[in-house]
Amino acid sequence: MLNIAAICLVITALLAYLNHRFIGLPTTIGVMAAALVFSLALVGLDAMGLAYGLRQYEESLLRSIDFSDVLMQGMLSLLLFAGALHVDLSELKAYRWPVGALAVFGTLLSTVVVAYGMWFVLPLAGLELPFMYCLLFGALISPTDPIAVMGILKSAKAPKELELVIAGESLFNDGVGVVIFSLLLGMLVSGVTPTVGQGLELLLLEAGGGVLFGLVLGYVTFRLLKSVDSYQVEVLLTLAAVTGGYALASKLHVSGPLAMVVAGLIIGNHGRALAMSDTTRRYLDMFWELIDEILNAMLFVLIGMEVLLIAYSLNTLVAASAAVAVTLLARMLTVGMPVRFLRKTFKLPQGSWKVLTWGGLRGGISVALALSLPAGPERDTVVALTYVVVVFSILVQGLSIAYVTRRAVQAP
Repeated sequence: MLNIAAICLVITALLAYLNHRFIGLPTTIGVMAAALVFSLALVGLDAMGLAYGLRQYEESLLRSIDFSDVLMQGMLSLLLFAGALHVDLSELKAYRWPVGALAVFGTLLSTVVVAYGMWFVLPLAGLELPFMYCLLFGALISPTDPIAVMGILKSAKAPKELELVIAGESLFNDGVGVVIFSLLLGMLVSGVTPTVGQGLELLLLEAGGGVLFGLVLGYVTFRLLKSVDSYQVEVLLTLAAVTGGYALASKLHVSGPLAMVVAGLIIGNHGRALAMSDTTRRYLDMFWELIDEILNAMLFVLIGMEVLLIAYSLNTLVAASAAVAVTLLARMLTVGMPVRFLRKTFKLPQGSWKVLTWGGLRGGISVALALSLPAGPERDTVVALTYVVVVFSILVQGLSIAYVTRRAVQAP
């Protein structure tokens, strides 16, 4: 495992250097694009007999990495906590209802819209997929990825209130999406379909339990931080809270992602203001910023390399192109339109609905959830669809979101 981690880190560092030195794209986009181009180049060289075993080596490396486990049980807790750490809770409170509505109801509605959309278009592309898998695809692709969104938002220069809503929604809809996906996957595996009431109860218990556990975890960590004045110990306490808290949330069957977001908000706001010296704040910020940047870069390199393990056909590519359109349409209907027609309620600048629609980036979490499905042809189809949507999201939407923001947003 150590050797695999070392290889991934070396590859990430080299691609980050090449991007910074010669390409100049935002780090997450640049390293993913470089990894994707490199992997596709190996496919071409291998077809010409010039790869000298490099393609096979990269494939064996990727097969030795459980992408779903690495992200969902390893990176995710750290990345979500780091992202929430720098969200101003006092400003977010003013948008708590819009953010909550978009994160919960927007994700639920989008899951259904995407499912029915794919159920309709897949036969037109010559593919068949059971409706339950269409629902699973809707659940894993509907949440925007906070890791992708918050990394690219830094360069978009959106109005502060719009940036706050996008960041807040992406942090919370991720947890909601994971809960919905888990419920649907449990139904698929067990073959038992709960009633609507039972489903909502399970959703409330896992999501609400995650929020409650995050509050407790954040408060306990805050009290510990307040009782000492040592930046080494305090940074270690936050790291222990994240890793230990995420593992405990899993044991308690509550949402670990939501718990990490809530704990990060508490420590990033009350903890920073009331429990840390200036020295501790400086070191804590530097530590979590580095964790965020390093893991982000490694994650997007893995996404770019993962293309080697995905089987495509002409029908799959046609269906994947349709999936891009369906997910964008679902995003517009469930997030963009409510913001457009309730702009004064959401208190956002005119044109914000366009940014919220186009800025709904998908990332590693969607790929990880797709890879966690039971093996079979249905899984292969969902993984292929998911991968194309994610690559389009990062490379096309991510590179153009700053332009869309400049053109769309006007003074309220």
